[in-house]
Amino acid sequence: MHKSLQFVLIGLASMTGLTIAPTIAAAQDMELRIGPGGVGVYDRDSDRDYDRYDRRGPRRCDPDDALDIARSEGLRRARIVRMSPRSIVVEGMTRRGPDRIVFANRRGCPEI
Repeated sequence: MHKSLQFVLIGLASMTGLTIAPTIAAAQDMELRIGPGGVGVYDRDSDRDYDRYDRRGPRRCDPDDALDIARSEGLRRARIVRMSPRSIVVEGMTRRGPDRIVFANRRGCPEI
């Protein structure tokens, strides 16, 4: 009876250790990267910009994103002509002539 109790306790201890091991390994924030510059250690938290980004993305419409969206909508030679706390105005040329697109200065750059 004493031996079987020892085997049960050893089995429970080993099962507990096996369930804890993957959670410890998953909590690491370091990566080992191999590239043209050789082998390097990469810290995942070092390149996050906490002032501009949160978990859902940028808080405001980035001007570069507004230009990219305008170009994808068919605006050539797109440039920002006005930025305010509420909107971003992008002007450029289309097949029909000069045109402009106004974006709200919010997350995701919605078109107004």
